[in-house]
Amino acid sequence: MSANKPNHSPSSQHQPSGQKVPTGRLARLGHLASLAGKIAGGVLAEGAKQLAQGQKPALQQLLLTPANAKHLANQLSQMRGAAMKLGQLLSMDAGDVLPEALTSILAQLRANASPMLPSQLATVLRTEWGADWQQQFSHFAFAPIAAASIGQVHQANHDKGQPLAVKVQYPGISTSIDSDVDNVASLLRISGLLPADLDLAPLLAEAKRQLHKEADYLQEAAYLARYRQHIADDQRFLIPTLYPELCTAHILTMGFVEGVPVESLQHLPQAQRDHLMSLLFELLFKELFVFGLVQTDPNYANYRYNEQTQQLVLLDFGACRDYGSSIVDGYRQLFRALLAQHHTAQDNATQDFTAQNSTAQNNTALLAALRQIGYFSADINPAQQQAVLALVALAGDTLASDRYDFASSDLPLRMRDAGLQLSMRHNYWHTPPVDALFLHRKMAGMFLLAKTLKAKVPLRALLQPYV
Repeated sequence: MSANKPNHSPSSQHQPSGQKVPTGRLARLGHLASLAGKIAGGVLAEGAKQLAQGQKPALQQLLLTPANAKHLANQLSQMRGAAMKLGQLLSMDAGDVLPEALTSILAQLRANASPMLPSQLATVLRTEWGADWQQQFSHFAFAPIAAASIGQVHQANHDKGQPLAVKVQYPGISTSIDSDVDNVASLLRISGLLPADLDLAPLLAEAKRQLHKEADYLQEAAYLARYRQHIADDQRFLIPTLYPELCTAHILTMGFVEGVPVESLQHLPQAQRDHLMSLLFELLFKELFVFGLVQTDPNYANYRYNEQTQQLVLLDFGACRDYGSSIVDGYRQLFRALLAQHHTAQDNATQDFTAQNSTAQNNTALLAALRQIGYFSADINPAQQQAVLALVALAGDTLASDRYDFASSDLPLRMRDAGLQLSMRHNYWHTPPVDALFLHRKMAGMFLLAKTLKAKVPLRALLQPYV
């Protein structure tokens, strides 16, 4: 495409249909009210159907019908923004916060959102870059290559020729975060699906803070620049070049980097898949123990693989979090205790008294580490405390072998069952510390990706240098 005739007209016959993003507070509230009405209608219809069949339905069974699940996912996807992002956030935390059935509904929100209308996109570009924004590009494709919860990504070419990836935020998203979070939380609460004594206030407050950060693309640009400095000398990773002159609070412009989705690499030889996941886990340990800066979003779309350069491409730094020395030291103590747990278990397999004594010592170390991280309220009882320790020790099973086989692992199911047992049998509805929640969300995402790639990873060897 010639630089004299740039292709960036929103009226092109190839434009995507898209859906208008509701921008006003009342319009967004109206979407949630419509959603509540549809769900209520579905409950009444399903209840009448089951009563006519001689059944006595429970409220949760009526709420969790396929039709209501579709209504919830579709409506939040159309709203995008914090409404969709909060659903994504909550969907990652089944064992910690939510019942499995609700999580399965919210998990549908991790799919791509609908793109905004081309006319809305054109308005955003004019507002952010000015009326003559086209002069900076030789090409700008109005059809997005990706559409997520807060923004969508477009391919373009700089007027100097460089290929670009331009992330454009949906209009009205940044000003609707607080009300969206409150409205969605109220909707979930009145649904009866959340435990009555579950205190969501700390999580909701942190969700608002995190979402405001993610909606500030200048903040994301600053995180990208910091992260880039941390790995500047590591040629195994590739971070796109930032174009600060084309960045605003609602537009982030980077160099376009070729790459294939990491989850699509199941065809690679075992050794390459193992190497790829080893890189990701090594990077995670460096983020926590060396950088003190963790990219906490486990979305697979944040990672791509450049097959030509054999580099792991890192994208999207809006969900970065700083971790201070206190919580980092807590995790160092925690992982050290988990490593010692498996070491003593192997050495003392036939020495019952010594093994019991070592277990008690490890439990004391685990307890101290968890308190350092911020777990446990003042009124926790001994049974709840032991159940939490057992859950943490279960997670440490990943360190028991020289190479952990993710493909054959049933650990996610065992963790889920243990978490539900902790909540139901021991009535422990404590919301984890928010820093831990975001970190565990990232770890869970890495586990699921490793399982998807059927990787075998030397987690213990990768972790040891940092603890």
